[in-house]
Amino acid sequence: MLACVDVDYREDLTVAACVLFRDWVDGVEAGHHVDRGPRAAEYEPGQFYRRELPHLLRVLALVTQPLEAIVVDGYVWLGQDKPGLGAHLHEALGRAVPVIGVAKTSFHSSDVALPVLRGQSQRPLFVSAVGLSTTAAAESIQRMHGASRMPTLLGRVDRLCRES
Repeated sequence: MLACVDVDYREDLTVAACVLFRDWVDGVEAGHHVDRGPRAAEYEPGQFYRRELPHLLRVLALVTQPLEAIVVDGYVWLGQDKPGLGAHLHEALGRAVPVIGVAKTSFHSSDVALPVLRGQSQRPLFVSAVGLSTTAAAESIQRMHGASRMPTLLGRVDRLCRES
């Protein structure tokens, strides 16, 4: 099973969502989980992962099937040997599951993300990974269902967070 995860911050709570799917080309989810938890910690410069990681771990704890990979909205690496959200998630999961980061904007010091163009968009997604090669991760994101820049199931997990 594969998973896409995302987090949405609200004034009084935080919503984390996980969309499960069986193959990179799937356009329909196999299932999903939502966790409505406490307010996220305040943002700390350079420590973004502290804000999202507890919520991602809670929603991933609801998944009963073994995961082959997890896709996060953001970076795995912020630069050479500088861990981002995805790298911290990988460590928190005991390095048992590869994590792929998909970011919508370029991070000035991230020299380890590969740009991926999808559909007719001229704006790339920026893909980084841990537990598998960045090239393999970029190929998987390229293969994901959807004719637009954003893969279908990444859009689905984003909407699930915002609408739950």
